[in-house]
Amino acid sequence: MTTTIIGFPRIGAQRELKFATEKYFRKQITATELTQIGKDLRKRHWLELQNAGIDQIPSNDFSFYDNLLDTAFLFNALPAAIANAPLSDFDKYFALARGYQGSAGDFKAWPMKKWFNTNYHYLVPQLTNNTAFRYHGGKIRDEFLEAKELGITTRPTIIGPFTLLQLSELDDTVAAEDFTQDLLTAYGDLFSDLAANGAEWIQIDEPSLVYDLTDGQIQWVCDFYQQLLSKKGVAKILLQTYFGDIRDIYHQVLNLDFDGIGLDFIEGKESKKLVESGFPADKVLFAGVVNGKNIWRNNYQQTLNLLQELPVEKLVLSTSCSLLHVPYTVATEQFKPDIKKHFAFANEKLTELNELNLLQQNKQLDLLQKNQQLFATPRVEENLELHHQIEKLTETDFVRKPDFEERKKQQENALNLPLLPTTTIGSFPQTKPVKHARVALRKGEITQDEYDEFIKQHIQEWIKWQEDVGFDVLVHGEFERNDMVEYFGQHLSGYLFTKNGWVQSYGTRAVKPPIIWGDVSRKEPITVKWSAYAQSLTDKPVKGMLTGPVTILNWSFPREDISLEESTLQIALAIQAEVLDLEKHGITIIQIDEAALREKLPLRKSDWNSEYLNWAIPAFRLVHSKVQATTQIHTHMCYSEFGDIIHAIDQMDADVISFEASRSNLEILQQLQDQHFKTLVGPGVYDIHSPRVPAKTEIINELHQILAKVPQQNIWVNPDCGLKTRGESETKASLVNLTEATRQVRRELGYGQSID
Repeated sequence: MTTTIIGFPRIGAQRELKFATEKYFRKQITATELTQIGKDLRKRHWLELQNAGIDQIPSNDFSFYDNLLDTAFLFNALPAAIANAPLSDFDKYFALARGYQGSAGDFKAWPMKKWFNTNYHYLVPQLTNNTAFRYHGGKIRDEFLEAKELGITTRPTIIGPFTLLQLSELDDTVAAEDFTQDLLTAYGDLFSDLAANGAEWIQIDEPSLVYDLTDGQIQWVCDFYQQLLSKKGVAKILLQTYFGDIRDIYHQVLNLDFDGIGLDFIEGKESKKLVESGFPADKVLFAGVVNGKNIWRNNYQQTLNLLQELPVEKLVLSTSCSLLHVPYTVATEQFKPDIKKHFAFANEKLTELNELNLLQQNKQLDLLQKNQQLFATPRVEENLELHHQIEKLTETDFVRKPDFEERKKQQENALNLPLLPTTTIGSFPQTKPVKHARVALRKGEITQDEYDEFIKQHIQEWIKWQEDVGFDVLVHGEFERNDMVEYFGQHLSGYLFTKNGWVQSYGTRAVKPPIIWGDVSRKEPITVKWSAYAQSLTDKPVKGMLTGPVTILNWSFPREDISLEESTLQIALAIQAEVLDLEKHGITIIQIDEAALREKLPLRKSDWNSEYLNWAIPAFRLVHSKVQATTQIHTHMCYSEFGDIIHAIDQMDADVISFEASRSNLEILQQLQDQHFKTLVGPGVYDIHSPRVPAKTEIINELHQILAKVPQQNIWVNPDCGLKTRGESETKASLVNLTEATRQVRRELGYGQSID
């Protein structure tokens, strides 16, 4: 038996890749320097894996921005405008990743969506009848050869053709099967090239196989791989899946000429049963038994029991998915030993794989005894009062009165907002001075009073700026917040926080998910101080800004000793207390963000209601069920595919919902219309994850598209998401264009020009 992993974190132990790439964006280093930094990181990671005893080490899991974007580049699937632009390959790559405005043209970034049920975001390739997939060497071969120079023969990994097509967007001129022949040639050439350069194994990632599959999809996969594998050459091919099981296609896959099959035994509910139904003696099972998405130690006895029950002759121990989704190492954390011993980040999971390998061979059995002791003692003390509070909840606690239509009338009279009210999603740029002030407070270089005065000054400046520009509903800017989840966790019991626990979210953006250690309750008011202060500066309404319970859960590392539903209800009660506190302090519009609502939605639709939506939606309703009719509840959702759960979102019973829409080309509009969506909506009119400044005419055009699908009295105008990661000048320029575009459209609609 040997060990491997599916992929490794690439941003570096100290986020070296993030900082280097952002320096390149600012033209502070050259492409050559950035390339070398990437090479140094890959070398460091390969050697760490080798030194940790991992037998099969992957390559091409590294990326400067995103692996699906890498795959599109590898196979030349670029839009003609980008392909022909007078830009270097590096800059063409980053133009698709984050947009471009300059002498070479004006290009929007590709859409960005959530990677399956994770908080990682991938770039969505745009395929047309001009797309011609072809392999021309490059990154995957170069990185394999880099490792070979170090004496390490890696297993190159590439996203498979089925997943590539499933995650791409195709225009009306093409269907997925139109690309079959090109992809057969491209992947065949890739196999030949890698084998010629000494690759012994090649990993093909097909996570899309864990979805519900149609007969047509199953047939396409079987036909494609039957042809492709007939010319695989000397290299062995591993079909790698993760984030679920492949029950719909398992037996067909066994009949294909794969040398290895990777299955997820953590999220794959049926994986064990499938293998027990039969597994060929001539194939290798890559068993994903170490959780690649959570940070708790592996229970060795449970894993060993699983492995002993698998009727398999050839077995490789692996992670359930790439370790991209967990922090780098526990070693640099400052937890007390009694706490730290419960955690395994990426590096520690390498140790777990090796220890499981030894135990499977009946070696070093003391490792099992130590592990059993870890799980033998309860980790936390229960909050019995909180448990009793949850037990007493009844259906009425999840229902807001009066109903939506009556609330809408009362809110219109109370707020007296204009047609197409303008607002932002919440945060404004977290500039260097803002970050430095936070660090200075933490280090004791300034007092709390000095820090508070600094935050007050920023709030004053931005409230006045919003008034001057003409926004209808203002925000305080969230300058006091380090992160939309961590900030709340710091005011809740039951949370722990890492020092260096960074996880890549997209591109150069990394987040530091807090850890739910025990029962969660509100220790103190969280946002009231700054929301009330901002409201005192203006006669216009200022939104109270909160993170919703489902997002707090999904963007934390959750407990594994209680259910996700129970954890979410605990958080919901804490946020409910904050909502009612804001209302008491005169905040009449409260936004409760549920940006991550979809992330733990089961990938199979048959499991949606029974396993997730039936408790996630009520958890949100619990948060706002007790507010007054005139208090307007907003929520926000971004960078996910919400069209297929629009009905469930309407059941959240919010008064206004803002969606990411611009980067996904306003595709949600038709879905809102088709579902007769009752809630007022703010489809985002410009992409905040790009430095591009949208022209006023561009926003006007988007508003016209929205008006064609949504009744004008139901529309709010806002950006796609919060603005904390953007620069101040581009933010202000974009928002000025947004407000001016809205005023022009109001005039076109004949709305109160004297008011403007």
